[in-house]
Amino acid sequence: MAIRTRVTPINRDVMLRLCPTLDPKERSRRIADYARTALAEAQETNRQATGGVPEHTTFVDGREGAPLESVNPDNGVIVFRFELVTDLLAWIDKTLQAHSPVRSGRYQRSHVLIADGTAVDPEGPIPDASEYVFVNTQPYARKIERGLSRQAPDGVYEAVAALASKRFGNVARIRFGFRSPLFGDIDAWASRTGMKSSQPSRNRPGAQRRAWLNRQPAIVITR
Repeated sequence: MAIRTRVTPINRDVMLRLCPTLDPKERSRRIADYARTALAEAQETNRQATGGVPEHTTFVDGREGAPLESVNPDNGVIVFRFELVTDLLAWIDKTLQAHSPVRSGRYQRSHVLIADGTAVDPEGPIPDASEYVFVNTQPYARKIERGLSRQAPDGVYEAVAALASKRFGNVARIRFGFRSPLFGDIDAWASRTGMKSSQPSRNRPGAQRRAWLNRQPAIVITR
């Protein structure tokens, strides 16, 4: 999932009606100037949303990195594509850290980013994926989410998901949910616990029981 936004520069029909006598070269130059203005506005919008200006790629009539002035004055298109996934995920990771109750620090260190089922470093290269998930691998994460920590009476994951959705909802779908990470402390706990469910099917050894025991609060990000 490549989370991105695009900015197209101008309604060309309006420009041509306003400047019917301009030669093609001058029309291309004016389209390029307008595109630069649109780019600056988009960069400022992204800066306010993310706290920084994300990298972008420029396409002129489908040609990556071509000069803006090379746009076809009659039917060309300039597109600025912002890759926002890194900034979005970094913001969620940082906000989870800030909202984490701290005693031993174990919970705060146990937030994991999963890209299409594979754990990745949120501070490293982010692979393209159809789904990104933040989840905590401590067995007591569910108790914290229920407000059983005095430091986080409203939980952590659901609150951060709401904040992230409000901030980045125009570029991605961000929601609170549950996932079952099959690794880390939660998986080690699940392999030895004798906890029983009121649903008999969950008490039989197998994938269903393992998924139930490993079920953790999560932030899910999709396009």
